[in-house]
Amino acid sequence: MAREHGVKLCDILLRLGYVEPQHVAEALELQKLRPNARVGEILMDLGYIEEDHLIEALSEEFGIPFERNIVDQIDASLTTKVPLSFIREYHMVPYRQNGQGYCVAVNDPVNLLPLDDLRLLLGGVVEPVLCRKADIEHVIDTYFDQQSENAADMIDDIALEDEEGTIHTLDSNESERDLLDLANEAPIIKLINLLISGAVKERASDIHIEPFEHEVRVRYRIDGVLYEKFNVPRSQQAAVVSRVKIMANMNIAEHRLPQDGRIKIRLSGKEIDIRVSVIPVAFGERVVMRILEKGTFLFSLEELGMDEHDYKLVDKLILSSHGIILVTGPTGSGKSTTLYAALQRVNSPDKNIITVEEPIEYLMPGIGQMQVRPKIGLTFATGLRHIVRQDPDIILVGEIRDHETAEMAVQASLTGHLVFATLHTNDSAGAITRLVNMGIEPFLVTSSTIAIMAQRLIRRICVECKEAYAPERESVIELGVPPDQAANKTVFRGRGCKQCQDRGYLGRTGIFELLAMTPRIQDLALHGTDSNAIKREARKEGMRTLREDGALKVFRGISTIDEVLRVTREDLLELVMD
Repeated sequence: MAREHGVKLCDILLRLGYVEPQHVAEALELQKLRPNARVGEILMDLGYIEEDHLIEALSEEFGIPFERNIVDQIDASLTTKVPLSFIREYHMVPYRQNGQGYCVAVNDPVNLLPLDDLRLLLGGVVEPVLCRKADIEHVIDTYFDQQSENAADMIDDIALEDEEGTIHTLDSNESERDLLDLANEAPIIKLINLLISGAVKERASDIHIEPFEHEVRVRYRIDGVLYEKFNVPRSQQAAVVSRVKIMANMNIAEHRLPQDGRIKIRLSGKEIDIRVSVIPVAFGERVVMRILEKGTFLFSLEELGMDEHDYKLVDKLILSSHGIILVTGPTGSGKSTTLYAALQRVNSPDKNIITVEEPIEYLMPGIGQMQVRPKIGLTFATGLRHIVRQDPDIILVGEIRDHETAEMAVQASLTGHLVFATLHTNDSAGAITRLVNMGIEPFLVTSSTIAIMAQRLIRRICVECKEAYAPERESVIELGVPPDQAANKTVFRGRGCKQCQDRGYLGRTGIFELLAMTPRIQDLALHGTDSNAIKREARKEGMRTLREDGALKVFRGISTIDEVLRVTREDLLELVMD
């Protein structure tokens, strides 16, 4: 039956002109090796068709209409009639009434049996409508938003109950058993779940739970900036922290020492990995949760925000047979994102790629990834020493922290390996000085390193509320524009709207400073020239600084003057000192 369906689908795709006969033959051969995969999915995986082409063909085969836009047709009143668990399990979403019946969005016309259950739940006729998988996911998220409480409302309820004395607070003489019971009370469990789900919906990268004398502040880091969301009653601090510790498999009886842990959850069908850090502070324990969404991360090089010149140069450099390519910047500047994008570009069956990371943030198919475990002696240097015995073509070192790791990376590059690595320096030229300070001889630095790229992340202006305005001349000059060119400039900003939650920004992009190790730069580095002089020479050779790349994005309407100045303060300080 499945085989007959596949052949019929291919015939329709051929007639519609979406595939060629050789494409169909290739897909059918692959299906023999992957018996559980459908031929339409295989054709999409091979890149021969898009989802719309597949749905159009399925629509013809099964006689089910294809609706290209259900997002604007959602009937909120239907959200209470169908359990969310049913919607998530079967990806069948009733989205509007149609006379006495209901239109139901589906993505898999082969399995329509759950429609019978949906007919009973809704008490009417159901009509399936084919639509994109992403649109169904959007509607599921909408259901989730409409059926869930808000964490702030939950906290208000807890505070009210606390005033009435129905929730017990923790006294200093209570036992750890009482603390465990308190952390497992339904309101606290629900509060932490809402706190995490709210952070994921708002695209937060971190959750901060910070105790003070009279309150516990909760903040989300969104697009690199912390926003205060709400306050938890001080009486619930111990229960909240203990609940997080239980989820992260930490010792809830230990309050004096820092602890690290990890939480793995599923939310709206997505796998969420949360790294948890707890440290003791003056008024209790401070918690920071770093949120990582599995499977939604990997960007391509084109999506990072590089200027065309830098992009073409990087695209060429990562094809080198050997040498070190360094990416520098502070924590949270997107270094790992850039390196993963580079690995994606060079990953192929004829390349052996191995990484040593702490931690492995995103699993990449076809690449061997090793996680550092200092407690058992597996450091970056130890891992790197063993990796070179695995016959690699390309090695990624999560971070060069010490002389031993730096020396191993240099030796690996000099013996025919291409090495990608990160280093904590403010700019590209500073990486040369940093390696020398680690004890690497200047001639080894210049002979092994082929390029250094510094980067930062800046927030993008929200496209929904973007507006042009004439900035003050002084702020344009501060951005680095010569005074004689600073007049009559037009730039953009976000007014703030529902889409961006009145922030004026939505999403982030990168600004970059790419230093290629040209003969002149190598000569300066060999003679121990300071980083500022190297940077000045690199600018003469055409390198744009972080601030200059940021200015370019300001005048292209991608970001704002304030945002670029916020992330390039070190660059501005160097300019003043020069």
